[in-house]
Amino acid sequence: MMAASFDTHAFVKRLTAAGMPEAQAEAVTTMIREARDADLSQMATKADVAQLRSDLRADVSDLKADLMKWLVPLLLGQAALIAALVKLL
Repeated sequence: MMAASFDTHAFVKRLTAAGMPEAQAEAVTTMIREARDADLSQMATKADVAQLRSDLRADVSDLKADLMKWLVPLLLGQAALIAALVKLL
């Protein structure tokens, strides 16, 4: 599919005829041309976002498991140490 041409000169002329300064009209025209020419194939799709969300949830779940694996023994060890210190005093 071939994209329709964009006559930048005519667009600048229409903007300046409507009262816009020429420099500003050229800047607006340049931005519109760049937006039309942008490579949309690099943009994320809903499926990409859903996959990323799924991966992130899996990573968070793994992180929770690792945290619990280390935190519970540390808390039990700390409780045993405090109990031993209280018993000694």
